Order: sequence, then C-alpha cells, then structure tokens
Amino acid sequence: MQIFSTPAEMQAWSDNCRTAGRRIGLVPTMGALHTGHLALIADAAERSDDVVVSIFVNPLQFNEVSDFDGYPRPIDDDVAACEQAGVAAVFAPTAASMYPMGFQTRVVPGPLGAVMEGPTRPGHLEGVLTVVVKLFGAVRPHVAIFGEKDYQQLRIITQMAADLEFGIDVVGHPIVRDLDGLALSSRNVHLTNTERAAAVAVPRSLDAAVVAARVGEDLTDTIRAATSVIGAEDAAVLEYVSVFDSITLIEFDDLASIPRVPGVARIATAVRFGDVRLIDNRDLFESSKT
Repeated sequence: MQIFSTPAEMQAWSDNCRTAGRRIGLVPTMGALHTGHLALIADAAERSDDVVVSIFVNPLQFNEVSDFDGYPRPIDDDVAACEQAGVAAVFAPTAASMYPMGFQTRVVPGPLGAVMEGPTRPGHLEGVLTVVVKLFGAVRPHVAIFGEKDYQQLRIITQMAADLEFGIDVVGHPIVRDLDGLALSSRNVHLTNTERAAAVAVPRSLDAAVVAARVGEDLTDTIRAATSVIGAEDAAVLEYVSVFDSITLIEFDDLASIPRVPGVARIATAVRFGDVRLIDNRDLFESSKT
C-alpha cells in the first residue's frame, strides 16, 4: 500500500493506474475509521481494481473551531486498517497542500443545500463540495462511495457529479449500525456513557416515525412520533426532524401526497448530546423494515 500527501503525487499514481486500464475506487473519509468505513472500502473493492482511501479532516466544512480541533485523528491506526483491508493507496494530504496560499474557489450546493443541514450549519455543505471536487481532481476515480448516513451530502454530491459531468459513478452505501441501532460515526467516541445510552433514541425516533407513517394519515403525527422519543431523553437536544422527497429534498406537506413505496420519501433528524451532534435518516416506507 502506498501513501501520498500531495495532490500531485496522488494524480501521478492515478494516471498510471488509468493508463494500465485499471479502475479506481475512492472512499473519502476524515479518518477515525470504524466498521462503517470498512464496509465502504469493501463496496469500493467490488466495483474497482484499486481502492484509494482519502484521510483528510477538512477545515472548510466545520462551523466551530472546537469541533475541528477535537475531531479524532488516529492516523497510524487508520493507515493500518486500510492496509489490512487491502487498500491500494491512502491519500492523506495536509491542509496546506489542499488549500495553498491564494486558494479562492468554493463550490456551492444550490437548492439542495437550502434545507436541513444548510440553515443549521452555514457554509458546511459548501465546504464538503469544495473538498470533494479537490479529492476527485487528485484521485481521478471511476467510482466514489459515500455512506447514506449523510444523505443530504450524498444527494448533493451525486447532483454535482452529474451537473459538472465528472464521469464518476457516485454510489451510496447503506448505513452501518451498532447492535442497538445507532448509526456508526467517528463522533460517537466523544459521547459519555450516559450520552451513548441516550443516543439510541435517535434511531428509535426514526423507527417510531416509520411505524406512525404506515398506520396513520397525518404527517404531523409522524413527526410527533419522532420528536416525542427524542423529547423523552433529558440528554438530547433536537435540532430538526424532516420528512422529504428523496430526490429534491423538499419537505412534504402531508402524508397523503407521499406514495407509500420505498425510495420516494425519507425522514432525517439531527440531535445534540452535549458537544456531540448526531444525524440519522431512514426511508419512510423501506420494505425491509416492519
């Protein structure tokens, strides 16, 4: 496995792979790799000849300096995990190599960024898109794998790749969860024992909303089913619950207008536990759930 720290080094390696007719798969990460990341790597391996994992804590997408400074960075463990997973190359650039002196360009998300995470975290999605474009330019992948936990991010990146004609297949991988249902996240390590126990309310709130949507006819009742689960946890502070179109991300006004089939509507939430912010989402009428 090779490790590259500058875009130029990464590009040269990728160009050689492409010349040799090899298909490159990219898994973008901010490090602190967990089982969910390993699932993305395995997915990429099935779709490509050589997997590249990028490890870069992107300063442009953080709204709070303390959040950026406190983000876990176990780089040695991450590199070892990548090697064990059969990754061909790790791209671990510095901030200076990604955003050199004089860097000015930003990529804006458009209407898809005006909901959910957009108003809650100003500039975050712009930072995400900007770094993804930089990663696409450095790695030059044929396919890129993103987790569905950040569903809005996945949708915006998919739209951007199509709009700007990158020629890259953007693939969403299903959320990987702990045994109690909590979505795996690098931020979970910052939860106290009390907060970790309370955090299971996040997936349970979505489960409650799904049940309410299937047996009821009022969207308000669906949202209330989710918020009541969060509200029952003293450690939880709800930021939003949204039921939205899976493609446009526009919120639905009523339950009757939503076709009760998988893939049309999702429900998402963002909840704080102390200094840790967790997000999660579900297909509102996912056929595999009861």
